[in-house]
Amino acid sequence: MEGLEQWKDQLEQLKSQLEPWKNQLEKCLHEAIEYLNQIPPVQLYAAIAVLLISTLLLLSIRLFKRAKSNTVILTGLSGSGKTVLFYQLRDGSVHQGTITSMEPNESTIVLNSDSNKKHKSKPVHIVDVPGHSRLRPKLDEFLPRAAGIVFVVDSLEFLPNCHLASEYLYDILTKASVVKKKIPVLICCNKNDKVTAHTKEFIRKQMEKEMYDPDDKLRASRSAISAADILNDFTLGVPEEPFTFSQCRNKVMVAESSGLTGEVGQVEQFIWECVKP
Repeated sequence: MEGLEQWKDQLEQLKSQLEPWKNQLEKCLHEAIEYLNQIPPVQLYAAIAVLLISTLLLLSIRLFKRAKSNTVILTGLSGSGKTVLFYQLRDGSVHQGTITSMEPNESTIVLNSDSNKKHKSKPVHIVDVPGHSRLRPKLDEFLPRAAGIVFVVDSLEFLPNCHLASEYLYDILTKASVVKKKIPVLICCNKNDKVTAHTKEFIRKQMEKEMYDPDDKLRASRSAISAADILNDFTLGVPEEPFTFSQCRNKVMVAESSGLTGEVGQVEQFIWECVKP
């Protein structure tokens, strides 16, 4: 009984201590109501509307950040080394005996190269899209959720394939889904471990020359897409000026790599920039 009495006494003391706070809160609430009653209804409604819009905007921004894609696409001509690069990014292996892919390869990985150890790890969804001309329409299935595109070029056998590679890249850079979302593109000059491989600067300049198309012949020659697709796509460059990748609406960069030797740091850095929070 004594314990119960002590507990009641403590409760009464607590109530007496809280009484001034209660009175102060009631006073503040009363003053706030009086202040609101003095505000014209139009101003009050406007203030509420601004508060609601600001709240919705902040929620939308947070939702957009959370929904940012983590998908990066590897594409390019057949034989450029996309699949070897895919396996090198996935688990650091070269998978000797890899043959031309007929179906997309997909994997969710965590970048672990030395150049990215300072960054917070984030899972990345890598998609290796087949480069055969008849299989390229598969690329359109992944573009809507792409955060970046790695266009792989064989820097060893570049000159014989320069026109075809430039035509394919032109197709990608003029797609509405790429231009409107400003999806960044990395031209990855692969197989640079070979002595006779062309430099990234040489490849960049040659592709820019190949894609300088004042009469739009390159655009008209793309047999893999329909007339409707052409109408929905964009054009490249500035009229009557030599084309450079800096004229593109989205960011286009050039880097070197070697899937066989594991020199993929520049590719991983590009991927990280595409998917970082």
